[in-house]
Amino acid sequence: MKWQRKKSAFLPSTPYEHGVVINALNDMRNDLIGEDRPTDEILLKTIDAPTKKVRSRDEAR
Repeated sequence: MKWQRKKSAFLPSTPYEHGVVINALNDMRNDLIGEDRPTDEILLKTIDAPTKKVRSRDEAR
């Protein structure tokens, strides 16, 4: 049995963009629940994802 490595991706976004993604995923999840279709845990994974503060060039000055 081979070990599979978990893949992860970093998507830099502003707090506003993060909120838009969360709302879109929640709407999609609600639609799937309304249709009695299975949902995965992508919404919870996105909400619980660690944040990384990135300084822009303007802030570095």
